[in-house]
Order: sequence, then C-alpha cells, then structure tokens
Amino acid sequence: MGRRKIKIERVKDSNTRQVTFSKRRTGLFKKANELSILCGVEVAIVVFSPGNNPYSFGHPGVDFVAAKYLKLKPKRMNSIGNSSSDSPNMEKLNLEHIEVLGQVQEGEKQAENHDEIPKQNNVTKLLELKELRDSYKELQDCIKLRLSDIEISECLMLLAQDPVVGIKE
Repeated sequence: MGRRKIKIERVKDSNTRQVTFSKRRTGLFKKANELSILCGVEVAIVVFSPGNNPYSFGHPGVDFVAAKYLKLKPKRMNSIGNSSSDSPNMEKLNLEHIEVLGQVQEGEKQAENHDEIPKQNNVTKLLELKELRDSYKELQDCIKLRLSDIEISECLMLLAQDPVVGIKE
C-alpha cells in the first residue's frame, strides 16, 4: 500500500483518530529529538491526546525549557537530565575556560605594551593561548554533545517504558 498524500482535516472516526494521534505523536517526538541533537537546541513539546491525556518530550527537560521560556529559575532535574551530576564537570570546564580567557586577555595587554616584552615573544604567547582557547572550546562542545546524547537516550528509554504522563483529578 505505501504512503499517499492525505487531505489535512480532522479525522472523523474516534478510533482512527486515536491511532493517528499515537503514530503522529511518536514521529513528532522523534523529529524534536533530531532537532535537539542536530542543532543543539532546547526543545519542549506537550500534546494532549483525543482522550485528554498529556504527553511530553523535552530536551534537556520539559520543566527546564518551560522555566527558561517563562524566564523562571529552573529546578535541578533528578531523573532524566540529571543536571546535578553534570554540573561539577561543566563548572570545572567553565572555570578553566575563564582562566584561559584571562590569560588571553593578559597576553593581549602585554602585546600592546611592546616596550616591556619583545614583540615576537608576546605574539607567540598570544597565538599559543588562542590555540589553547580554541581547543578548549572544541572539547567543551564535544562534552556538551555527548551529554546531550546521553540525556536524549535516557528520555527515549523512559518514554518507551512509560509513554503516558497522566494527570489524575
């Protein structure tokens, strides 16, 4: 049978509508996951089924993205994103990054004051510091990408185990 173009309109039969929703929801979450991986963006999706059941997907987490969107201070995640365990590594890398930037700025200042240090020596130090800064940024990007991949895998595994997040009244 294969794929065919369908007219975009509300599906009339409720059983067919539920099946269509389930299939489309999975595809939507997969696309959101791809978008977050390929573009390094933060994504949150919340949809309600025809039966009024909520489903959500978020990277690094729905609460985190919603809080950022609403400009609130995000809560530390304990389950999926586990940002509390990643924070020490990122904080350490950020401190190293700040230190390297300080060294680069110091090198640039010394390059301006060519009376104190020979210009050739100053330029060499500056180039070395810029190379170090670039390699640090590359390492930081690799680590962030790897952490994102791990968080996304955890999200998808949890969604596969228990895809319904219900609100009981």
